[in-house]
Amino acid sequence: MTPAELTDRDLAVVTQALRSEGAPFAIATVIRTAGLTAAKPGAKAVLLADGEIAHGWVGGGCVRAALARAVKQAVAGGQPQLISLKPQDMLEAEGITPGTEQDGIRFARNGCPSKGSLDIFVEPVLPRPELVVYGASPVAGALKTLAEQFHWMVTEGSADAPPANVPDSTRRMVVVATQGKDDAASLRGALNAGAEFVAFVGSRRKFASLSVKLIGEGCDPILLAAVQAPAGLAIDAVTPEEIALSILAQLTQVRRRRQRGDQSDD
Repeated sequence: MTPAELTDRDLAVVTQALRSEGAPFAIATVIRTAGLTAAKPGAKAVLLADGEIAHGWVGGGCVRAALARAVKQAVAGGQPQLISLKPQDMLEAEGITPGTEQDGIRFARNGCPSKGSLDIFVEPVLPRPELVVYGASPVAGALKTLAEQFHWMVTEGSADAPPANVPDSTRRMVVVATQGKDDAASLRGALNAGAEFVAFVGSRRKFASLSVKLIGEGCDPILLAAVQAPAGLAIDAVTPEEIALSILAQLTQVRRRRQRGDQSDD
């Protein structure tokens, strides 16, 4: 829980409940006001991913639409938003059109009769991504330990049962690190886990052999073609810990790609 959440006991309760549910949300904070405004600096609100206020208050209906848009953008992109609401005449005097973004600030019209202006910082709070690790190998063990330190929700995959369902807002990635024990069954389970990224710890030759076997058993060749094999970035890793590090680096690359605006697969 962040210090911002702890400034209001009820706010902390609401955010903790949303975290437990795995629901994305945002915290909006008024950071500056000018003129007559109902909300003052420091006012906070917790908003759901659709922009609905779950707790708190940062202004009335005059700011609601602009705030909801900012929340949706923040949650979708995983990036904070700073919005500045000003009366129409002030925007015109500054040559700014509502919806314009300058220097990281998105401007919107404040239609309140008071004609005050206020700046609101919107911080998204997204669920921890889930990392499903198949296997009890040294690499699997090292990866689980390392991933938890980088705020992944780590679960153990089973060759006998699919992973439990997670909320649609939770990102899931899978690493098969069985290294000789239940390789085919675990890989089959990984393909059916509904993950956005699947990696296999093993050589290209071994994975190619497993792919032939699985395709023969009815697995989708398109899903198999999307598996990263061997897992991890090419850092000349040797020890289980180094291999785990290379895998986590690749997982981090995939995890942060949208936030960097990089859509390539390289």
